[in-house]
Amino acid sequence: MNVLVTGAGGFLGRYIAEQLRARGDRVRVFSRKRYEELERLGVETVVGDLRDRGAVVRACDGIDTVFHVAAVTGLGGPWRHYFETNTLGTRNVLRGCVEAGVPRLVYTSSPSVTFDGGDQCGVDESAPYPARWLAHYPHSKALAEQAVLEANGRDGLLTCSLRPHLIWGPRDRHLVPRLIDRARRGRLRRVGDGTNLIDMVYVENAASAHLLAADALKPGAPPAGRAYFISQGEPVGCWQWIDELLALAGLPPVTKAVSLNAAWRIGWLLEHLWAALRLRRDPPMTRFLAAQLATSHYFDISAARDDFGYAPHVATEEGMRRLAADLA
Repeated sequence: MNVLVTGAGGFLGRYIAEQLRARGDRVRVFSRKRYEELERLGVETVVGDLRDRGAVVRACDGIDTVFHVAAVTGLGGPWRHYFETNTLGTRNVLRGCVEAGVPRLVYTSSPSVTFDGGDQCGVDESAPYPARWLAHYPHSKALAEQAVLEANGRDGLLTCSLRPHLIWGPRDRHLVPRLIDRARRGRLRRVGDGTNLIDMVYVENAASAHLLAADALKPGAPPAGRAYFISQGEPVGCWQWIDELLALAGLPPVTKAVSLNAAWRIGWLLEHLWAALRLRRDPPMTRFLAAQLATSHYFDISAARDDFGYAPHVATEEGMRRLAADLA
C-alpha cells in the first residue's frame, strides 16, 4: 500500500510507521518537521501543519490508506488550541482523502471521548458521548471522531476510529516520564482510595491494531463506520501499576493521598486560575485528571477481536521488561 501517517514523529505514530515499513508498505509521513530516524527507514516526509488544508490535501495525493494519528494533547490552554488542530485538522484530513480519492482512513481517537467523570466498568462502544466535558482535549477529539465516522461511505471513503487507552512502552516521552518526574519532585499523590481499575495498552499492540483495522476496512465489512476500544484486555489496579512503573525507575511507591473531592476542588480552582492568567502549560491538577486517577475505566475489546482480529500479542509482563530496559 501507499500509506500516509500523520503525526509519525510522535510516540504511537512512529511505531505505526515502523510496522508499515517492516511489512513492505510505502510510507509517507505528514509532520511539522523532519525526523531523521524515520527517513532512515525510507519514508517520504511531507512537512506541514494540519491547520493548512492545502498542505494536507497535497499530502494525500496518491495514497491508499491514511492513518490520522496527529493531535495536540494536554489539559491546559484555550479551546481554540485543541479545536483548530484536533477537530478542524481532522476535517482537513477528511477533505484531503475525498479530493485525492483515498479509499481508507483509520483515525486515532481516545476512550476519553466517552468519559464523563464517573466509573466505566467493562463498557463497550455503545457508551455515549458525555453531556458535559471536563477538558478541551476529549471534547475536540470527540467532535473529530464524529466527523470521521459520519464520513464513512461518502465519496468512496471508508473510515473507522480506534480508541487506545493509556499507551505506554519504550520511547514514551509523555505518560511514564511525567509520572517519574512528579514522583522525583515529591509531587505525586494518590487520588481516591487506590482501588480503581484501569485499562492500558502497550504501544506495539496499539500500532498493530491500526494495521489490522486498515486491512479489514472494506465495503460492507464490520469496521466501516465504527469505533473500537483498544487495550491489553486485562484491567490493572491503577495505583499498583503506577507503583510498578516507579519501581522500574528505582523510586518508592506512592504513599501520600488526597480524596477525589479534594482533588476535584483543587482542579477546579487551578483551571480557573490558569484560564485567568492565560497559561498554556498543563495545571498540576484538573477535574478531568482527578477523575481519571480516582475512577475505574476499563473496556470491552471483544468487538476489535471479532471484527479485525485484534489481540495484544505483547503481554503486559513482557512490555514491562522492555520498558525497564528503555529506562535503564
